[in-house]
Amino acid sequence: MISDLVRKSRTYRRFYQNVPLTEEMLRGLVDLARLSPSGRNAQPLKYMISWKPEMNEKIFPMLAWAGYLKDWGGPVEGERPTGYIIILGDKEIANNYGIDHGIASQSIMLGAVEQGLGGCIIQSVRRTELCQVLNISERYEILLVLALGKPKEEVVIEPIGPDGDIMYYRDANQVHHVPKRSLDDIIL
Repeated sequence: MISDLVRKSRTYRRFYQNVPLTEEMLRGLVDLARLSPSGRNAQPLKYMISWKPEMNEKIFPMLAWAGYLKDWGGPVEGERPTGYIIILGDKEIANNYGIDHGIASQSIMLGAVEQGLGGCIIQSVRRTELCQVLNISERYEILLVLALGKPKEEVVIEPIGPDGDIMYYRDANQVHHVPKRSLDDIIL
């Protein structure tokens, strides 16, 4: 059921780096994005996929991880993603991508969960450098990078406390806690 997939779909930032992803797996996830709704049906998104360790090593340092976790620089060696999907906007098709990349990302993440995988949608990207490293044409704009792999961490949802703090955090056991507003708080 879709509700089960949504409940299981969390943002994961640590992975079993010894569990590889394949080209076929990533192509299948991109196919879910391809079939997703697109504003005006313009379909302006393109995708680069990476499953090879050499390419993954080029992508990883171009990403920022978990802004609220000030003392954590991101996944250490052995806990890094084993695949990436870079979502690009094709400037020859559109100059505004609306929410297409958000819809595509959610489709990909739900497809990943269905396969026992997880990921992190990353917007904080050193775009100019990543374009240079991967020889991405100026025709394309990097919109998001999806880091994917077999999750190596526990993520739990909890209610927002009386102080209203929405910042996620890790406890002493490295369990990742994500406060969420209640349903009654968001329906007006």
